Amino acid sequence: MIFDGALLTNRCWLSATFEPNLYQDDSAQPSIDNLLSSFIRTAMTIFAHSLNPIGFNMHCRLPYQLTTDHVRHAMQDWLTFWQLINQQLQDHALPYLEHWLMPATISGMVGEFISTRLPLYCSQLVKNRYPNGHPDLIPKGMFPEDAIQYAREGIEIKASRHASGWQGHNLEAVWLMVFQISTHTASQRDHTIHYTPFRFKAVYAALLEQSDWSFSGRSSTSRRTITATINRQGMAKLRENWVYRE
Repeated sequence: MIFDGALLTNRCWLSATFEPNLYQDDSAQPSIDNLLSSFIRTAMTIFAHSLNPIGFNMHCRLPYQLTTDHVRHAMQDWLTFWQLINQQLQDHALPYLEHWLMPATISGMVGEFISTRLPLYCSQLVKNRYPNGHPDLIPKGMFPEDAIQYAREGIEIKASRHASGWQGHNLEAVWLMVFQISTHTASQRDHTIHYTPFRFKAVYAALLEQSDWSFSGRSSTSRRTITATINRQGMAKLRENWVYRE
């Protein structure tokens, strides 16, 4: 558990908080045991699983002086953020993030969050300040105003719920870091499936070349977004250089 909170289990505190004289009818006064049980259930709700402390590969290759410790800190920041936001939503009887955000939106949030946090721990990297610039992270001071529309230097960050079939819009020759995640979804809520806390399942990183992608074109009448998918060769590079496994 990454966010247990302080469990207020003192019966005297509960007794003092809920004044008996507020209730005209003694039968309407809630029992201290029921109040305590309800409080603990709320306080102990876990929205994010903790990281596996021995799940990081100390022998993986990472560029720009990035370390597994930097990656761990950024991942932990996301878990704290997720727990905090969903706990507040629960406290106000509002739906959890997973219940109204599309899975692709959550994946996008994770990628943006990680790419914002990593430079706080790795001084050699900075977030690309060019709107929708590629890659997400670039070497600090390499480009004017730390902004570039497209460059081969840097790290592209991606998050996905899938274990393979990762896609991009172009044949990218750049370092790629993929965060495989697992989340509850709105469809699971509709089928009253038991809540599944957010978790990081794995992280992979590799320097990919254009030959590590398979390009999927489209016909002149198609409205499908043009994409490129990492092929078997590219997947082998990523899996060989795994950064984290649950």
